[in-house]
Amino acid sequence: MGFAAAGDVRLFYTDDGSGDTTLLLVHGWGADSHQWVHHIPSFAARFRVIAVDLRGHGYSSAPPSGNNPPTMAEDLLALLDLLAVQRCVAVGHSMGGVIASRLAVEHPSRVEAVVGVDPGYGRPDEVVAMAVAMRETPAVRIDEWCYTPASPAWLREWHRRRLLATPPHVLTEAYDALWSGPEAIGSRAAAEPYLSRRECPVLTFWTDPAQAAWESDLFKHPASRTVCWQGSGHRLHEERPAEFTLVVNQWLKEISR
Repeated sequence: MGFAAAGDVRLFYTDDGSGDTTLLLVHGWGADSHQWVHHIPSFAARFRVIAVDLRGHGYSSAPPSGNNPPTMAEDLLALLDLLAVQRCVAVGHSMGGVIASRLAVEHPSRVEAVVGVDPGYGRPDEVVAMAVAMRETPAVRIDEWCYTPASPAWLREWHRRRLLATPPHVLTEAYDALWSGPEAIGSRAAAEPYLSRRECPVLTFWTDPAQAAWESDLFKHPASRTVCWQGSGHRLHEERPAEFTLVVNQWLKEISR
C-alpha cells in the first residue's frame, strides 16, 4: 500500500483485510479516501478493502487535465491491474458513485457488484439546471446543500477543509464533467440509457424516495435494490456509518449465496 503510478497520475491508496471479495472504495467530489475511515475496519474484517484518493484529490497527484469521472475510472482500472485484482465490488459516494457505475458499464468483467451512495447521476432537470448555474460558486458554498439540520458540525468542517485543500482546477474540471460534459450522466435523460447497461447487482442508498423509485426501474439484476434514508444528508454513510456497513455487509452476504 502507499502510492502507485497509473499512467499520468500517482495514486495514493490503502489495502487492508483479506478474503475472496475485494471492495474498492471511491470517494466523492472534493473529498478523499479518509471519507471511509469509519467503514474500513468493519469491511476489512470480511473483505479485502482498497481505498483510493482519486486523481487531483487527497494525497494523489493533480495532473493539469483529465480530472473527470471517465478518466478517474480508467485510473482505478489501472490500479486494479497493478494490484492483481480481477474483480471487485465498487462502492462509490456521489461522484464516486458515477465512477463505480462507469466501471460496471465499461468493464463489466471486472465488477461483481456496485454500491452507490447518493450518487451524482440521474437528477431531475431542475436540479441539473441549478447545478450548472452554480458553476462559478465557491466549492464550500456548493457543499452547503449536502447537509440537513441534523448533520454533525464535525462533518461539515471536515469536508470544508478537504475542499479548501483540493486544487481549484480539479474541482472545476470534475464538476463540469458531472453535469455538462460530453459523457456526463448527471441528468436523468443521460443516465437512463447508460445505467441500464449495468448487468451486475446494484445496491443504492438515496435520501430522496423519488430518486430511489426512479433508479429501481433501471435495474437488470434481480438482487438489485435501493435503500432510502430520508432526513439524512448527502453524506449519509458518514452520518450513519454503523448502519451503512451493516446493510452493505448483509447485502453482500445475500448476493454471494
